[in-house]
Amino acid sequence: MPGAVKGVLTAAVLATASLAATPSLAEIKGLEIIAPASPGGGWDQHARTLQQVLQDQKLASNIQVVNIPGAGGTVGLAQFVTAKKRTPTVLVGGQIMLGAIVTNKSAVTLDQVTPLARLTGEYTAIVVPPDSPIKTFDDLIKTFKANPGSVSWGGGSAGGSDQILAGLIAKAVGVDPNKVNYVATAGGGELLASALGGHVTLGMGGYSEFAPQFQAGKLRAIAVSAPQRLPGSDTPTLKEQGVDLEFVNWRGVFAQASAKPAELKELQEAVAKAVASDEWKQAVKQRGWIDLYQPSAEFASFLKQERAQIEGTLKDIGLVK
Repeated sequence: MPGAVKGVLTAAVLATASLAATPSLAEIKGLEIIAPASPGGGWDQHARTLQQVLQDQKLASNIQVVNIPGAGGTVGLAQFVTAKKRTPTVLVGGQIMLGAIVTNKSAVTLDQVTPLARLTGEYTAIVVPPDSPIKTFDDLIKTFKANPGSVSWGGGSAGGSDQILAGLIAKAVGVDPNKVNYVATAGGGELLASALGGHVTLGMGGYSEFAPQFQAGKLRAIAVSAPQRLPGSDTPTLKEQGVDLEFVNWRGVFAQASAKPAELKELQEAVAKAVASDEWKQAVKQRGWIDLYQPSAEFASFLKQERAQIEGTLKDIGLVK
């Protein structure tokens, strides 16, 4: 082989080896993930799962999850929008937040943040304590129709997905949605305590959030908002029980509007690599979430449509004028 050609080939091999040894994505240092709710709920679970996967995949280090509960996520959203952060920061949020922004007349909205990615969706379970006189969804509807105020619907924040679903169920069975006795809670932990303690007639929340209580026999699911029964579950759907409804609560992650283009690109790439990993996919499967991943641009477009739909639904069920 001529020396010049050999030298070129050697240089090419060395360059290729050097590229292979260089990480494709720099590790993000000191990332903060805000979960705008109390520990234990869906947003908190997503924040901590994302934290674990980003760390394990060496996409970020020194990651801190910060819980800022209140007003359907709008307290955390307000702090996220107004804070001057020295470290990269992202916010976990979802469908509940869209409703809460409207019903709480929030001064800040999702127009003031940058969508990074839609992550997952989850179907809603309707649950009762094992000793509840309500044994089936039909029992619930009979009681509800006879005396709407006697049934307390425990769920997440006011104006969120749980209250929207309660109103949609009321409308579907011929009860004025304004008569729903909805009891809002600050997060998954508080909701679980209310359901377990029988402080509400029924609880509404993500199926996976209640799953450990189902397995322990401490709660019983009487309906799920999925189009068909979930894998490994014998809980009947709303449709099976005469209510023609499907309902999915999505979750996503957002960056600050002030993030510089380079930082935004770094965050987008890190989240994309995290959700493409086998570790994330396994966590999604274990928790009973649905993979609804959308990258930034698609997520932004989806949000515009979703916002219009949520606001229309809130008006339909009488939560806003």
